[in-house]
Amino acid sequence: MATLIFRLSSRSEAATGQSEILARFFHGHFEQRARTSIFVPVQYWNATAQRVTVPKARVMSAEAKALASQLSAINGKIEDLRIHINDAFIKAGAGKRELPKKWLSDVIMEYYFPKAQKPRAVIDMLESFIKERADAESESNTRHAYAIWRAFNRFLIYSRMKSATIDEITDETLHAFADYLHNEYTFYDVEVDKEGSRHVVYLDKHFKAAFEAVPESRLPAQRGQNAINRFLIYLRTFFKWAESNGIISNSPFRKYSIPQSLYGTPYYITIEERNRLAAFDLSDRPRLEQQRDVFVFQCVIGCRVSDLRSLTKASIIRGAVEYIPRKTKEGNPVTVRVPLNSVALQIVERYKDLPGEKLLPCISDQNYNYAIKEVFKAAGLTRPVTILNPTTRQEEKRPLNEVASSHLARRCFIGNLYKQVQDPNLIGKLSGHVEGSKAFARYRDIDEEMRRDLVNMLE
Repeated sequence: MATLIFRLSSRSEAATGQSEILARFFHGHFEQRARTSIFVPVQYWNATAQRVTVPKARVMSAEAKALASQLSAINGKIEDLRIHINDAFIKAGAGKRELPKKWLSDVIMEYYFPKAQKPRAVIDMLESFIKERADAESESNTRHAYAIWRAFNRFLIYSRMKSATIDEITDETLHAFADYLHNEYTFYDVEVDKEGSRHVVYLDKHFKAAFEAVPESRLPAQRGQNAINRFLIYLRTFFKWAESNGIISNSPFRKYSIPQSLYGTPYYITIEERNRLAAFDLSDRPRLEQQRDVFVFQCVIGCRVSDLRSLTKASIIRGAVEYIPRKTKEGNPVTVRVPLNSVALQIVERYKDLPGEKLLPCISDQNYNYAIKEVFKAAGLTRPVTILNPTTRQEEKRPLNEVASSHLARRCFIGNLYKQVQDPNLIGKLSGHVEGSKAFARYRDIDEEMRRDLVNMLE
């Protein structure tokens, strides 16, 4: 009798806290092991049942429902793979014929890439890879992955490599792709006719063919090195997966190094500036007044804008807001609990009669950022700040109101807390950063006031 066992790898990804499910298949003297490319949150794995445990409750928040749906999808994938392997064993003679050395690995690979489809073209394999990970990724991460897929697809068409297989991608291909991302915005121009209509003029016939085949909702803009690095890092994950599953013998990234990303020192508003913003009279501009309140609330709880939008009235529990950060819930879902101070409680009270379940009158990210800039300008928060231009990688001085955005609220929360308590782990529990986060490390720069205090200690 054939037996198939799924167990969890003892190694977990540091960034996500997930571990891969490993398969072990044996029948008589025949035994093989293989990786499944199915990753699960370690804390939900049930070794006895060989599946993940889906939390159940009579009343569940939106975040809990999303997590339960994600875990259920993983269980469905495990069961589908189990059926696929058992069916393949029966088709192979149910043990009556000798099976090849890589039989189990090949069967699992066929589960992801059926032979009838033959998706050997690298762009097809990348698309399948994105689809397979979609259940375990946030919606924004999946959108970003497809943006990378479209850019890579245009590059292959532009380079006359549309049908390139994954084996044909080399480190030289990666260098060419990075150059393409740097230069894509130079392959077209926009002309305005006498009537004021805008027309795209393609300066390169190969780019015209590529962009018409794989369009975007807007024309490609100039990209900085950090943005290009995010594209390359995702591709590196894809090729690492292909290498670990035996699809390729060597990833092209073994000979290609991604340039280092550069980030400026985070600037943030002081508590005094936040209070000045909160007290500014906007009664004659109710739309801006609402978004000002949303921004101030975000300043005092420190969440990301994606988490802010998901907050409901049920998110307030015993005088604190509770949520599972969307960016990290797939890997190591931990509930963040931030007690509400008097400023936050006043804002919650102000919108308690808001129709529906939403906690605050949140709008789209783009319109929210526009409103924040208007509020800052109206309140006179226009002091110059030093920023790192993401495209030129050079320092620039810009008025605060021109660079203000939703993320400035998060920086206000973290920066002002760090001035009071230099404990990254404690602040991370409130901000939702994972322990050892490289992003959190950027908030640790000592500000001017702290520098003066240190120097004064020498008097």
